[in-house]
Amino acid sequence: MSTKSHSSHPHAIEPVVGLIGGSGLYDIDGLEDKEWRTVETPWGMPSDQLLFGRLAGVRCVFLPRHGRGHPIPPSRLNYRANIDALKRSGVTDIVSLSAVGSLKEELPPGHFVIIDQFIDRSFAREKSFFDTGCVAHVSMADPLCPRIGDVLEEKARGLGLGVTRGGTYLVMEGPQFSTRAESNLYRSWGCSVVGMTNMPEAKLAREAEICYATVAMVTDYDCWHADHDSVTVDAVVKVMQSNADRARALVASVIPALGKPRGPCRAGCDRALEHALITAPDRRDPTLLAKLDAVAGRVLRCA
Repeated sequence: MSTKSHSSHPHAIEPVVGLIGGSGLYDIDGLEDKEWRTVETPWGMPSDQLLFGRLAGVRCVFLPRHGRGHPIPPSRLNYRANIDALKRSGVTDIVSLSAVGSLKEELPPGHFVIIDQFIDRSFAREKSFFDTGCVAHVSMADPLCPRIGDVLEEKARGLGLGVTRGGTYLVMEGPQFSTRAESNLYRSWGCSVVGMTNMPEAKLAREAEICYATVAMVTDYDCWHADHDSVTVDAVVKVMQSNADRARALVASVIPALGKPRGPCRAGCDRALEHALITAPDRRDPTLLAKLDAVAGRVLRCA
């Protein structure tokens, strides 16, 4: 799938918007020419088929992170296959939607946070496409694409949604919710929200040179808040359902803006591998290189 537009500008890109739906988001409303397709990857199968379609003329690809009906827990997600499948499908921009617990009084259930930082406390997951035979180190200093964040903030405010721009997402392993001690520890670190899914997703998107942003949708106050009950699935699901309706409205507003032809990412997300490969070309493992055809083909072909 080509990502080049017919514009006379030599660097113009016709974006393909990828959407990763978190808990409660298993479909996208309003897509035209919609079709669920199986996308195979060298890293195994993604969480589900991918939903292809167009919204306001913009090409979109949707992936339900946990699979339709939510059969896959956070630690068992094949994050590498998910990101590879989106890259292989031509996706240039990813909006990731994620249900989270709030760690701050001013971020109540139903509030949206456009994240700008992560602390990764997950430990049972494959976190890189690169391995022995082809080593790469990408920068994660600023892990989210500010261009997508700008669009998300503008459209969320235009819809009258409760939204905060900026915040740190603490990624825990799960599937259990936090202990009270853990919740208070994360608060002492200045974290805004806690969830289980956006790492290593964001790291892999950076390695695949895809612009990526997270909308964290607050479902509860975790367990630190003295005036609120400890987290239960029933309570989370009730808020999640109303969040999903607001998220769909946000997606419908954001996609046309993200789909406009543009130049290269000003933050360099689409050039993250430019100086990241460290293994000498003659020491690279051909088997691994073959698996990297989609995520790193741009730089490997130039090596």
